[in-house]
Amino acid sequence: MNLLEKLTTKWENSSDPFLIHPTGQLSFAEISAQDPVDLSAIKTGDVVALVGDFNPPSILTLLRLIDLGVIIVPLTVETAEDHEYFFESARVDIVIKDSLIKRRETGQAHPMIEDLRKRGNAGLVLFSTGTTGRPKAILHDFSYFLKRFETPRPTLRTINFLLFDHIGGMNTLLHTLFNRGVVVAPEDRSVEGILASCKEHGVEVLPTTPTFLRMMLMSGLIPDKVPESLRIITYGTERMDQPTLDQLCTLLPEVDFRQTFGMSELGIVRVKSEDRQSLFMKVGGEGVETKTVDGVLHIRSANRMLGYLNAPSPFDKDGWYDTKDVVEERNEFYKVVGRTSEVINVGGLKFMASEVERVALLHEYVSLVKVYAKDNPITGQHAEIIVEPAGADRFDKYAFKKHLTKHLQSHMIPRKIIVEKVEVGHRHKRS
Repeated sequence: MNLLEKLTTKWENSSDPFLIHPTGQLSFAEISAQDPVDLSAIKTGDVVALVGDFNPPSILTLLRLIDLGVIIVPLTVETAEDHEYFFESARVDIVIKDSLIKRRETGQAHPMIEDLRKRGNAGLVLFSTGTTGRPKAILHDFSYFLKRFETPRPTLRTINFLLFDHIGGMNTLLHTLFNRGVVVAPEDRSVEGILASCKEHGVEVLPTTPTFLRMMLMSGLIPDKVPESLRIITYGTERMDQPTLDQLCTLLPEVDFRQTFGMSELGIVRVKSEDRQSLFMKVGGEGVETKTVDGVLHIRSANRMLGYLNAPSPFDKDGWYDTKDVVEERNEFYKVVGRTSEVINVGGLKFMASEVERVALLHEYVSLVKVYAKDNPITGQHAEIIVEPAGADRFDKYAFKKHLTKHLQSHMIPRKIIVEKVEVGHRHKRS
């Protein structure tokens, strides 16, 4: 029995909605009964880029491609300017966009793709966010990826905030499909649009990012515009700061805040927050091991990727992956305090950019910040900061500098304060 047949059986005799979409509410039977895209030109083992979203045609095409045993590269229109790079990196044979199929000429196949073809298994290629260098093409065996959904788990009405090309978005979609849940696909991913969708459709779970939650605080729409139906907010994909979490927990006392942690390279790992207001978390789950090396978190996962298609393997000889996350450890719980790339060294005195950001965000007229190292001919490095004010008319650079001086050691104080918008990518993460 293939995946589409298995899901059809699971949803048999159910008229409950599976997808709430801008076009309306659809049951799984209605989605699977659509006129399908003609996939007759696609054969098992092809690498297929599917440019789509969480809409009925994309979902049905995705499931059919899995059953065809192809290597799927899910993409979105938001990353259109990078598509050619993605096609080349993933050795894409065919592109599907707006139900149209176009075959590409590709060079020599990658050995890992050839090995997956020999097994006859479907594959999945995801791209890293590319904050350090060009995005990496991450290859998974889709059959292993799907195994985790075979164990039934409870599901709540969830908004699919994370996108079609993101491992978290794919996880939400498949979890909901396998457990007969309801997923809401918003048309508008602004703060106003997300909160309006949550209210209109009685959303219970909002999976999001720390940057988006900070934007929620800036908007002034919480707590008044947060619906009573919302029970859980999960946050991940980047480091959360304690001031933001504290404010959210105070403003939304009935909402459970849960941290998530995962990397496309490792698949989805299970995480348990110490409590709703704590940034300490336990990372694990079946087939997942953790350890720290010089304060940096390393993870070994049975469901890890097969490898990068355009970069060397990041795993050591024993299968451990260096996450580059600097952590504090307490009673088997970890707290991410920054990235190894964010360590700033001023005359031999080292500190995390995240600590400067934490202090900056305590200032009442600051909304978003980004701290980074700059080369310095005397001290080796110094810190600089980009500040996006919460109301430019109320922000005073001199008062902000006094705030930093009061709370930071002298070597940690940024030498330059740049007042401008902090860039946020299509996944609602700081660029």
